[in-house]
Amino acid sequence: MTNRAFIDSASLARFLDAARAIVGEDRVFAEAEDAAAYADQMAFDTARHAPSGAVAAQDTEEIGALLQAAARTGVPLWPISRGKNFGYGGSAPVQAGAVVLDLSRMKRILEINEELGYCVVEPGVGFYDLYDELARRGHPLWMSMPGNAWGSVAGNALERGVGPQPYGDHAAQICGLEVVLPDGEVVRTGAGAMAGNPAWNVTRNSYGPGWDQLFCQSNFGVVTKLGLWLMPAPEATMSLALQLPEADDIERGIAMFAPLRLNGIIDHDAAWVSYVGIASYVGPRSMFWNGEGLLPESVGADIRRQLGIGWWNAEVNLYGPEEVIAAKARIVSQAAHNAGIAGGDWATWRQGDDIMASKRGIPATRDMMMIDWLGGRGGHLGFSPIMPSDPQLAAEQFRRTRARYEEFGVDYYGAFGVGGRQTVAVNEILYNRDDPDQQRRVHALFEALIADTHAAGFGEYRTHISYMDAVAQTFDFNGGALARLNERLKDALDPAGVLAPGKQGIWPARYRDAP
Repeated sequence: MTNRAFIDSASLARFLDAARAIVGEDRVFAEAEDAAAYADQMAFDTARHAPSGAVAAQDTEEIGALLQAAARTGVPLWPISRGKNFGYGGSAPVQAGAVVLDLSRMKRILEINEELGYCVVEPGVGFYDLYDELARRGHPLWMSMPGNAWGSVAGNALERGVGPQPYGDHAAQICGLEVVLPDGEVVRTGAGAMAGNPAWNVTRNSYGPGWDQLFCQSNFGVVTKLGLWLMPAPEATMSLALQLPEADDIERGIAMFAPLRLNGIIDHDAAWVSYVGIASYVGPRSMFWNGEGLLPESVGADIRRQLGIGWWNAEVNLYGPEEVIAAKARIVSQAAHNAGIAGGDWATWRQGDDIMASKRGIPATRDMMMIDWLGGRGGHLGFSPIMPSDPQLAAEQFRRTRARYEEFGVDYYGAFGVGGRQTVAVNEILYNRDDPDQQRRVHALFEALIADTHAAGFGEYRTHISYMDAVAQTFDFNGGALARLNERLKDALDPAGVLAPGKQGIWPARYRDAP
């Protein structure tokens, strides 16, 4: 599907007039500088996904009224929670000309249940907001935290974001949603479909179909409340840093982690991170080397010596009663020894120690330093295929991906988050937005990675707005039957085709059938 820009100034004007009547003049943003503020701030070409403006809602009723106004006028809306989905498009819509529906003012923490271990938040609640409230209560519950934590708790979970803590599969922690459908009707999923049901946010096993996951990475409704399970604070934690000295050692690194994770010895998806990633958190490439082209392996070896790191680097964290995790630590240490993997000594944290050493999710934005790697106005794209936790498959994916990076003149930065059954290969593509040749090479690299990964038999679990159609097309079983199912649901729930057209490659009939 070609990116079909929305160009209808008369309909847009009618919608904006209706929006002003709903939310007030001060929450309608229709000037050129407003649109620029909601563009993809890491794009080479911001015009490709430039919105027409934005409107900010503060409650469910306003969202419903705005969706109804959009349906009457045919103006597409693109909902954002906080708009910090950097590397995947930020706050920009797939479809140029759409109006951003900004939910960042909806930032109430509606409930924290310390006994049952969950919270209920609105979409504008950020990771810092929730962390601060938990800190005020003495940290009875711990959060999982993505690498860059200035985004939305709800938005990150709905996009299937991840963190390196035990509850790190954020979408899997969702339990109970309130959603405004494209026609303005409000529904609650699961047990919440029964008015006043106290089990809404504690069980996914309710009556009838389970809808929570259907609102993840979709354009079927606007989530206004999200229940999320949180981890009870443990008695203690233990952590161990590990290194692999050579690039091809990734196979034995994954072979070590996967069975430990599957058998519950490790209860988080420990990640092997390449040295370029760690170096990019320290400073730009010019700190280490001022040459042109690919970073030479000899310079890479110097960087590793200077920073005291391996080609691949990981940290294993254990959480729970100290007696239990000490026993687990002995099993992990033996597994590392058997695999010939070097590590230091275990560090133990206990309640009352410095929280910065606790390995709980603590919000930070350090990871965004990576965009300065090449200088200029930096940016990054994330390419994230998911595959079985098969060491040989993962090693083949690494070698194939690294070769493509080198083919297109891009420094390889990858990480493998190892689960018991699945491994996510997170590949960061770092670039300078002011370099036109990098624009060409980065785009060609991304397209090659999509094709290569599809040919290998698996695909991405999340992608940038520019590549949503291309990635959707790789899910091709039975001639793309899943895409057709998504389209049927889309057309039934959103017959006007106004809610986030093109998200995850799901286009409504009005655009699919257009000449």
